[in-house]
Amino acid sequence: MSSDLSSLLASSKALTSHLKRQDLPNISLSLDQIEAQSRRLLPRQPGAPTDAGRANYLLAQAHIDAPALANSIAHLNTSATFLPLQPLQDTDISGYLRHAHEQNVISTIEEARRETQEEFYRVLEDRSRRDWEARKKRVFEELGGRLGGDSGALVLGSKLPHSRSSLTFSAAPSPSSQVQGKMMAYDHVVVELNAARLRGSSFPVVHAFIQAALSLNPDRTHQIIQIFHILAKITGEPPGIPPLAHAGAHILNAPPLERRHARAHLGDHASKEAVELRKQIALGARAALEEQYLDVLERTVQARPLEARLGGDPSIANRVRAFLLVRYYRGGEWQDRIELVAAQPLWAKLFYLVRTGHVSEALDEALAHRQAIEHREDSFVAHFRIWVESPDRRLPKPHRDHVQAIYNAHMLHSTSVDPFKLALYKLMGKLDSTKRTVPLVTVTAEDWLWFQLAMVDEDENTGLRGLAEVLLNYGERHFEGVPGSKGTRTSLWAAVLLSCGEFERAVATLWEHPETEIEAVHLAIALAYHGLLRAPSRAESSDITPLSLSSSLPPALSLSTLIWRYVRQFVRLDAKEALQYVYTVTLGADQPGGIGKEQLELAWDLVRRVIVLANTGPAWDELIGGFRTDGMRFTGVIEQAAPLLKLSDTRELNAEIFLPAARQAEESDRVLQGIKLNNLAGEYTTVISSLATALGTTLAAPGGGERARSLEAAAGDIIRHYERMGRAAGRGRDAVVKLLRVREALDAKADGRLDRALEVIESTDLVPLDGDVAKINRRAEEFKDLHDALQRNLQTYLPLTMDAIAGVYQKVKASNAPDASRQMTLASLRKKSRSLMVFAGMLRYRLSPDVYSYLARLDVEVAL
Repeated sequence: MSSDLSSLLASSKALTSHLKRQDLPNISLSLDQIEAQSRRLLPRQPGAPTDAGRANYLLAQAHIDAPALANSIAHLNTSATFLPLQPLQDTDISGYLRHAHEQNVISTIEEARRETQEEFYRVLEDRSRRDWEARKKRVFEELGGRLGGDSGALVLGSKLPHSRSSLTFSAAPSPSSQVQGKMMAYDHVVVELNAARLRGSSFPVVHAFIQAALSLNPDRTHQIIQIFHILAKITGEPPGIPPLAHAGAHILNAPPLERRHARAHLGDHASKEAVELRKQIALGARAALEEQYLDVLERTVQARPLEARLGGDPSIANRVRAFLLVRYYRGGEWQDRIELVAAQPLWAKLFYLVRTGHVSEALDEALAHRQAIEHREDSFVAHFRIWVESPDRRLPKPHRDHVQAIYNAHMLHSTSVDPFKLALYKLMGKLDSTKRTVPLVTVTAEDWLWFQLAMVDEDENTGLRGLAEVLLNYGERHFEGVPGSKGTRTSLWAAVLLSCGEFERAVATLWEHPETEIEAVHLAIALAYHGLLRAPSRAESSDITPLSLSSSLPPALSLSTLIWRYVRQFVRLDAKEALQYVYTVTLGADQPGGIGKEQLELAWDLVRRVIVLANTGPAWDELIGGFRTDGMRFTGVIEQAAPLLKLSDTRELNAEIFLPAARQAEESDRVLQGIKLNNLAGEYTTVISSLATALGTTLAAPGGGERARSLEAAAGDIIRHYERMGRAAGRGRDAVVKLLRVREALDAKADGRLDRALEVIESTDLVPLDGDVAKINRRAEEFKDLHDALQRNLQTYLPLTMDAIAGVYQKVKASNAPDASRQMTLASLRKKSRSLMVFAGMLRYRLSPDVYSYLARLDVEVAL
């Protein structure tokens, strides 16, 4: 085979022998060396293929001529991009206009795309910031509770059952004195509200909150007070009489207010009730803004009496005239564009009468100057009269068409028309709703909002819901720098949202800012009372923010989340007041779709949290109730308020409140509270078992400790009561009695009364001391049947017994008693010591070596 290969190699060389040149050396390289040299030479060649070449090769396989396309792009002339495809003649006006129109459309689309993109990133950034602020606020709240330094501020990390909410059992730091003053002012209203709910009577909660806000700030123009004022008008709530104790005097015979609007607000938005509610919202918000502006008018006139020249006529028409002089008359001339009719700014006068809610007076004024008006605007007075007398401020279609025609012909494109006349025509015909501002008319945010509400028509342009969408598209930033009432931009935005029926968003807006958190909570309570607050389901709820937003569902606000974050500031110090707020969560119990039941469960859970977190003592017993020294039971404030929690009897109260709270208390190492709760719920066997376990745990504590002393005192009272009533008899009760006796013996020993300690421990019969070996054996065998608390404390009461025996032995031995009597006593003590050691020897496997050695040493001392 090797010879064949050699001959083959020689033959292959002979094939190229005629090509060899004698002047070139002969090079012999392997294939790997040839490949390596080729790769090194390739980059040096000017026409070497590159990545682009390989890309062209791949594109060519797909029948794409990349070099040709690159050449076309390189020679592309963009200068004629926006020129018409066909050359236009100089006289082709229609072609030019068509081309210009197309270019405008393209530019508009591009501009809209750019603005949309910018708005998207702005909204994204704003939403991210808000989410981060909410998360940060929540973290600070939780850390505040944990770092408060109070042992009562427990953090169990317990979540609401079947809920994604993670409201923990932590208690927040106490608020400042200024904040406490504000909280107390509103707190009295909540107490009165719940008292009225228990009586089954209506309560003017919004007006009561207004009085509370005025007690803190008497300035009625403050935005927070205006927010409550708007809500009062929206709900149609009749006013009460201050002071607060008589706030319900006017409404004793009025229709019920509680949840009056719930069906309309929570049901189908297209239903007749929902439409009527939206009309009421717009009307009420508009009325509130009219009253607010009337106050502005009065204060303006009073502030500048010389310019106003009011005179002795108290009529509203004369006051409006005086206001116009102050506002629009300067240097002997009226402001530009104000048209004088009958030598006065009649259009402005009519508008401000309407603006302040005096439409009847406006009609009287128009009729008084009918001739002068019709000389300028024929048929205005007739249309105005129909509009004023219409219950929904709406013209019939023929009249509306006529007003539309006049508006289109003389006002739509005019630059000199009186703005107040323009506004009156727009209001009467609800015309040109896309133009939402009128110069000199919509000056402040309140003016602008009033004008939008007056233009709302539920039969057209989606009504109030359409206005709400417009406002939400504007956003809170749109109102930055807008002149308005006293208050922050936040409270102004909340008032705007409230006026267009976005109640949940209004509360959330106030809640996002620390300075208005208190008002947010009480606004939510007032809305919930009137049925204007939608609660989210557990699936909708979020653990970051109380507001739940969904593309398929209306906004919802978790009142339970708001209430818990609010009351946790004072729940430990004033649990009774915290419960008053918790009771308001059940206002949403009538919400359909299973959400109402969830609201009840949330309220019950919050009550349990308050019970667990509240400080112990007489005030805690007042919360849950208990037993007097004579054994008679007294009810607590929770049981008295059971109807507010929709709990009809004691059985439901125990099942939903006391028993779950007892489990939570025991899990949080508040054993005594758990025992008391189980005792109230009638779980006597559980009480005895818990007492035995708790006493066994605290028995060996040095000195007992205050907590152990409280537990033992309660255990003694409970055992005595159970013995009188014949309850929970058995091994558990016997164990509690014996453990209490062991504690008594420990106390006697600590006081130096060793003979009393020995007497008490003998009475328990835990340790056989009579020297009977059979009895000792029986006790050792029965030891495993004792209660676990007694078994665990063997190393406590065996040394205690031996200490008492040894101490009494030394005392008797050193005494001056007669020798016979003394020797008899010493022999008895030696027998007791020996019996104890025999018993300890049988249970040595349960004793530590140190304890057994200690017992043996004392036994030797006694034996000597």
